Amino acid sequence: MSNDPRFFAFLKERIGLDVASVGEAIIERAVRQRSQAVQAQTPGEYWQHLQSSHDEQQALIEAVIVPETWFFRYPESFATLARLALARLAEIKQMRALRILSLPCSTGEEPYSIAMALLDAGLAPHQFKVLGLDVSPLSVERAQRGVYGKNSFRGGDIAFRDRHFTEYGDGFHIADRVREQVRLQVGNLLDPALLANEASYDFVFCRNLLIYFDQPTQKQVFDVLKGLTHVDGVLFIGPAEGSLLGRHGMRSIGVPQSFAFSRHAEPVKPEPVFVPMPTPTPTPPRSAAPIPLKPRPFSTASTQVVPVEAPPSDAGTLLSRIATLANEGKSAEARAACEQYLNNHPPAAQVFYWLGLLSDVAGSALEAQGYYRKALYLEPQHPQALMHLAALLESQGDSAGARRLQARAARSERADSESKR
Repeated sequence: MSNDPRFFAFLKERIGLDVASVGEAIIERAVRQRSQAVQAQTPGEYWQHLQSSHDEQQALIEAVIVPETWFFRYPESFATLARLALARLAEIKQMRALRILSLPCSTGEEPYSIAMALLDAGLAPHQFKVLGLDVSPLSVERAQRGVYGKNSFRGGDIAFRDRHFTEYGDGFHIADRVREQVRLQVGNLLDPALLANEASYDFVFCRNLLIYFDQPTQKQVFDVLKGLTHVDGVLFIGPAEGSLLGRHGMRSIGVPQSFAFSRHAEPVKPEPVFVPMPTPTPTPPRSAAPIPLKPRPFSTASTQVVPVEAPPSDAGTLLSRIATLANEGKSAEARAACEQYLNNHPPAAQVFYWLGLLSDVAGSALEAQGYYRKALYLEPQHPQALMHLAALLESQGDSAGARRLQARAARSERADSESKR
């Protein structure tokens, strides 16, 4: 019952979700779960219930949105934020507090990471405030609780946890001094009146969201984001979204792995400042590096592969080393490791995918496109290559090509889902 196009249209209207970007299987599964929960026997019966119940509408959205995140995801973004914040305070002569926005804020790890990064960089509490917004009331409620399990702390250097959390029986409670810097509320980015009466923000975090919208919705959301960001502000996005912003006149500030964009014609070069940031945690050796999981809609999860310890000549270990170097922002070393792999082992889709992602992050769209196509030649249903190449084609105005790739990804996900039933 759950492939009824009415449910796809409902999610598109309410939260802008493009079904082709995530695959029908995710939405079908959510509709099935909710139908069973309310004991609906037919598609029409569940549709009628959905139309008459605001609570059920939100429950379906919650079933589709599966938040997964952790503190200090993309560490360089937070280190860059700290440097830029100090420079921005000097520019405005500390006449007001900095305003930072995080959306979607999910369960709070991102806005709290922002606050911790700025406090650790030496900013005083009165010098900045953070607002976190999310379409999910459940996620906002969890964020307001400020209690986290071990899965939210995924770095090897988690000294920040000792500084900013207290452990109790139910988890790690964030310190009041951090909580007081962050305001959390429910909000929909597609709402034209969102924050309409508030001043613009010096820094806006909106990561791994645009890729789940079709081109008209991307334009709509970008216009909202641009209106929310101060003319001299900086917008932090996900690694696959740079080409989308470039099409709308935003430019990278030139800091590798920060995924930060502004309207400035010249890259921003803030003075360096030490900010404690977590590092990846080594795990036991594996025979091969896993392919990163496809992000879930509106999730703040990143494409992260855990490093391993093993002889560098081993193919699987070299794949893990490539992923580790790329995730640490060591692009040159990651590229060299890719070349080493290709010189000593048969071509692998995952290697070409990483080369594509490294080129994508560096702003070399045509080069990235070539690498993604090589990955798909070797592995036609490689999920990340399909998603990133579709985003590139969309940014270049090739909507038809992007749609074809999104449809392939959707068919692959549906087939994978059915094979597991």
